[in-house]
Amino acid sequence: MAPNDTGADDVVAIAARERIALVFGVALLAAGLIFVGAVLPAEYGVDPLGTGRRLGLTAIGEVQKGLDAFAATRPDAPSDVPTIVAAERPFQQESREFTLGARESFEYKYRLEKGQALLYSWTATGPVNYELHAEPDGAPRGYAESYEKVNGVQNAAGTLTAPFSGIHGWYWENTTDAPVTIALSAAGFFKMSHEFRKDQAPTTKIYP
Repeated sequence: MAPNDTGADDVVAIAARERIALVFGVALLAAGLIFVGAVLPAEYGVDPLGTGRRLGLTAIGEVQKGLDAFAATRPDAPSDVPTIVAAERPFQQESREFTLGARESFEYKYRLEKGQALLYSWTATGPVNYELHAEPDGAPRGYAESYEKVNGVQNAAGTLTAPFSGIHGWYWENTTDAPVTIALSAAGFFKMSHEFRKDQAPTTKIYP
């Protein structure tokens, strides 16, 4: 009886393995059909069976191709320019007016940390020469880095992103024989501003 029982057990085991193999094979075949008939047309625009076109899946693949092409050709942003710069102080905004006498000049600058942005706009009642520049922390006296220098204009606007910590702002010069008023609007996370005029002590404003 024992040998016969063993043989029966073997037959049952073999049949079970065959059923498992059959189920696995069917599942694998189904997965392959889904991949070829749906995934390839939708994800890659490849439609060997024509099912993607009939089901409208190839349109999805074309959209994805366009997105991938744009991502591949998009110029990367400079690695040294952060996307987000956290601020630990309140947002500041102010509007100021400065009067320049005939042939006078002066400077007005904001204290900015590296990566912080300054939004600004200014207008003048007459043509002026100006330079947008900065003095990095630790620079020797008299050193400055120029961003923009233009003569004979009455307005400018833009966004300055500080490449280093220091004071950033403008030098204005009135080259006419009449007084000129400059109206400045600025916003950002600056902590202080400085005004420099010839033959006068610098003045500093500290923001909360």
